[in-house]
Amino acid sequence: YRMSAQQMLKVYVTRRIPQEGMKLLQKAGICNLSVWDSDEPVPRAELLKGVAGAHGLLCLLSDKIDAEVLDAAGPNLKVISTLSVGFDHLAIDEIKKRGIRVGYTPDVLTDATAELTVALLLTTCRRLPEGVEEVKNGGWSTWKPLWLCSYGLSGSTVGVIGLGRIGLAIARRLKPFGVKRLLYTGRQPKPQAQEVDGEYVPLDTLVRESDFVVVSCSLTPDTQGLCDKTFFSKMKKTSVFINTSRGAVVNQEDLFGALSSGQIAAAGLDVTTPEPLPTDHPLLSLKNCVVLPHIGSATYSTRGVMSELTANNLLAGLTGSEMPSELKL
Repeated sequence: YRMSAQQMLKVYVTRRIPQEGMKLLQKAGICNLSVWDSDEPVPRAELLKGVAGAHGLLCLLSDKIDAEVLDAAGPNLKVISTLSVGFDHLAIDEIKKRGIRVGYTPDVLTDATAELTVALLLTTCRRLPEGVEEVKNGGWSTWKPLWLCSYGLSGSTVGVIGLGRIGLAIARRLKPFGVKRLLYTGRQPKPQAQEVDGEYVPLDTLVRESDFVVVSCSLTPDTQGLCDKTFFSKMKKTSVFINTSRGAVVNQEDLFGALSSGQIAAAGLDVTTPEPLPTDHPLLSLKNCVVLPHIGSATYSTRGVMSELTANNLLAGLTGSEMPSELKL
């Protein structure tokens, strides 16, 4: 049974997404799909035009979904499905007020993001980009006892800020490297921390005692700008800072100061503000700062599954059934 054209529900998709999700939406036979068919983000004006009258909206974290967008969509809108685990781009209070349901994609990107975090941590602390550069530019002359020396994980103390799904997955992967103590901080102690012998400590203790500080919390008003001058001044001079959560958790000017003055040893970032980071940004001039282009969840399989889940969340919202992954508002 197919719906007549009049009954079809209008769905606006803000970007070209992996095929897996598009196929599900097309096959469902209930959506009249309108897609911003590009790999680049939809311009604001186009988004406001495109969502008009939509019953469903499929968006990405680069799309700011605020009151203006919701008003432009109008009273038909009953579901927003985001291709992300974070939802700091959604005006949750406004969405809740209008009784719109929200789907998101936790769990499915946990492993890929944890893997990338470990890769970034090792790349940063073992100075791999510097090493590659030296090989290419002829700086590699002979074996020298202290050349490109760095700090390793074995026997170290690792501090994880935010031991949620991803934080725990990172901790699980770091333990086998011979980490001596695993500290974590957050709103409350987590029973699952026992699995990695995690010690629940105040933020201050974590920052002072950790050799590696890994940020994997979500972006909230509490965590916005959390890693600032005061934060970095408490870290050890030999410590390494890693952020794979959201750029806005870090005050980048303060991080630049800490890195250039030798207040901390190095930093590795998969997230920045803004994204992309301008190529002339001061952080990019530093040897002891490794910046990646927000590729935490970028494996083919993860992106495919994210796309499927986003489509299924959307379809469930349109038909009023249970979503595989609904954000409880």
